[in-house]
Amino acid sequence: MQAKKHHNQDEFKQYSLEESVSLWMDGELPSDVDQLDSPYGRQLWENYHLIGDVLRSEDLAVEPSDLFYARVAKAIDEEPIVFAPNALKITKWKRWGLPAAAISAALVASLWVLQPEPIDEVTPVLASADELWADYIDAHRSLAGAGPASYVSYSVGQ
Repeated sequence: MQAKKHHNQDEFKQYSLEESVSLWMDGELPSDVDQLDSPYGRQLWENYHLIGDVLRSEDLAVEPSDLFYARVAKAIDEEPIVFAPNALKITKWKRWGLPAAAISAALVASLWVLQPEPIDEVTPVLASADELWADYIDAHRSLAGAGPASYVSYSVGQ
């Protein structure tokens, strides 16, 4: 069940007579009999009721005459022809070149942002084995005392 809309008097003025009659028949607006006090208003009211009656019962429908069909066909023939504009032709460059350029630009931008920082060249410093082991043993000697670690020569060939 739909809730009925409440309308004020200002809203009545914005509808045409045809819209008002349709809204009156649907029960969405309170009827205003003064607007129907003309030959056109009465004819409109009768036509809308006839349409409603025919929608509810096909027995009330009137079969149109051949003259009616001829008038409809003539009206259709007299309507102006609206030509649609031609479709724009997309060149191969626009179809394939623009997306490829966009992908390339995105790839270059991401590589530029994600490039690693340059590494400064470091000159290698050669240390003798004795100096290397001396520092290692001194570090352990400070932790464990003088007893467990002793200096041993690892020279090969003697």
